[in-house]
Amino acid sequence: MKRIYLIKSILFFIILSFKINAQPDKNMNDQNRSNTPPVASKREKILEIHGDIRKDNYFWLNQREDKEVISYLNDENAYRENSLAHTLDLQDRLYNEITGRIKQVDMSVPYLKNDYMYYTRYEMGKEYPIYSRKIDTSDAQEEIIIDANVMASGLSYYAIGSITVSPDNNLTAYSEDIVSRRLYTIKLKNIYDTLVYDEAIPNTSGSIVWFNDGKAFLYVAKDPETLRSERVYKHIVGQDHSLDELLFEEKDETFNVGIYKSRSNKIIYIGSYSTLTSEVRYCDADNSNSIFNIISPRVRDHLYSVTDDGCYFYITSNDHALNFRLMTASIENYSVTNWIEKIPHRNDVLLEEVNCFQDFIVIEERVRGIVKLRLLDHEQDCYIDFNEMAYTASLVDNYVFNTDKIRYNFTSLTVPTSIFEYNLKHKNSVLLKEQEIVGGYDKDAYISKRLEIKATDGTLVPVSLVYKKDKKKDSGNPLLLYAYGSYGFSLDPSFSSVRLSLLDRGYVYAIAHIRGGQELGRQWYEDGKLLKKKNTFTDFIDCAKGLIDLKYTSKEHLYAMGGSAGGLLMGAVINMAPELFNGVIAAVPFVDVVSTMLDESIPLTTGEFDEWGNPKDKIYYDYMKSYSPYDNVAELNYPAMLVTTGLHDSQVQYWEPAKWVAKLRAMKIGKNPIYLYTNMTTGHGGASGRFERYKETAMEYAFLLDREGIKE
Repeated sequence: MKRIYLIKSILFFIILSFKINAQPDKNMNDQNRSNTPPVASKREKILEIHGDIRKDNYFWLNQREDKEVISYLNDENAYRENSLAHTLDLQDRLYNEITGRIKQVDMSVPYLKNDYMYYTRYEMGKEYPIYSRKIDTSDAQEEIIIDANVMASGLSYYAIGSITVSPDNNLTAYSEDIVSRRLYTIKLKNIYDTLVYDEAIPNTSGSIVWFNDGKAFLYVAKDPETLRSERVYKHIVGQDHSLDELLFEEKDETFNVGIYKSRSNKIIYIGSYSTLTSEVRYCDADNSNSIFNIISPRVRDHLYSVTDDGCYFYITSNDHALNFRLMTASIENYSVTNWIEKIPHRNDVLLEEVNCFQDFIVIEERVRGIVKLRLLDHEQDCYIDFNEMAYTASLVDNYVFNTDKIRYNFTSLTVPTSIFEYNLKHKNSVLLKEQEIVGGYDKDAYISKRLEIKATDGTLVPVSLVYKKDKKKDSGNPLLLYAYGSYGFSLDPSFSSVRLSLLDRGYVYAIAHIRGGQELGRQWYEDGKLLKKKNTFTDFIDCAKGLIDLKYTSKEHLYAMGGSAGGLLMGAVINMAPELFNGVIAAVPFVDVVSTMLDESIPLTTGEFDEWGNPKDKIYYDYMKSYSPYDNVAELNYPAMLVTTGLHDSQVQYWEPAKWVAKLRAMKIGKNPIYLYTNMTTGHGGASGRFERYKETAMEYAFLLDREGIKE
């Protein structure tokens, strides 16, 4: 089911980093002003629904173009910068450490697609990748498809959404975002003369799917205000996009639309997805004039995804199957009454994704929180053995349909990302590449563990940890506890060379696999959403207390971090248990839950009703209000906090964290500082360059280390 959640997960969960480039307000009278926390003026706004009145003193901060708003954000940046000025040397050291581990001249493992070997490479000192290919012969010359360094020249932000080469191998259709609002413009260029055509298509999701004749492709248009992916168009090469044919429009505002082509190269799909329901259409990829047919009409609470092997549809469905089951149906006779069960529902196994090849399928499953790759053909049914307790693995770059080999990546908290090729005939894996850590890395110097901590209601919550082997279980250890816990997104343990800068300074790093994710199956998700959302927060608090009880850390040395919906988690837990943490980092936090979910003009709101609830219903309103971080700020001794946002954030509007910080600072007791950092040029994902993004990471780590008195 990863395809169903891909659209949502790319919208809500990023390991976040932002560039430090905001400057102090030029109208500031003197240097001392930036050493004093800014005070946002209070302008009462009355918000009333269901007979309940809320007063929002900082509602005015939602005016992005208002000079006073910009001035306030700049003042906040100046205050943070001056308050943390004593950590600048440490920030520089951290930044140099982190970027120093990156192999500057590097190349991905080439993969075969339509007679060419495709790869991505980086050059010395360059921020962006160069997308290249060679014809699949030994003496082939490189052909550069896109040099993102050239495209990004002069821009403060640049991101490629997708790159898709035409079936005749001559044209490239690619999508780019230069603002960081995830509104992509599609462009075409000739690979051989580097000519970029004039037919730019704005306001798209970035996805591109070619018909096999190479004369036309599909794309998805977004509403430029709500950012909902809602319409599928067919574009004929050489034609002005104003003439593009509308093939499908999703009129239900709780749904988003995606497009994809199967590995068999025979079928193109349009998927309509909401949190609880899906509907898939298909057409013949060989015929750009073919009609899309519905495989199974939408029925509320029926989630399904579809792929094919050229002869049969493979349908992952939750019909009478909470953790999903696998059904098949002939492409010629695919009505629901003709679906045949191939893999039944299992209470202890979540079926996540099915990958079809000509002679076999690969199934990505999750068993007690651990990802498994299952290989199934006419002769065998087996699993790839990873010999680890906590890891993540998934298929990657498998574009050849008729093959007996598959590629997958593997990583754990101690093992760098590695690309393997598995031979189905010989039943063995060959390492193609392991991420190189410049300066050296000894994985045997670190240890990872997987614990289970009992929540208040008796539920066992998994926690993954990593730390240096020479660390003793000592309550004096600093520990950073990270979590997300929303949208059914499973937060799998993976390696981070960046994280070494904390581990090598004595930190323990822990991931709490709390309810609201999907690590332990669909029920794990269901128990952390809507009217059960508070389980997410209490799980995190119980994990924090459990780690303290197990002597991994203490309240004086415990830190918490989360981003986006994980930022909501941070906001909720500091209202519920502020005394547990010595410091908190909330990145692009979704904290004004009620007001945001009442405003359907804000991006993503309508598609979120089945995640949080619709506050127009009083039952959901009351429940959401009871945990919404902004609505529950109180006179508490909050921990030290670093809150980050982006002025152009399309997922969580900048004013949510800005209002939250203003209210926290006005109401809190105690002397712990609260800092707000607004990246004035980017959005939800922060800086786009491979080095620049780590400036914010260095700032965040310096904030944590400074709380521990670590100066270098």
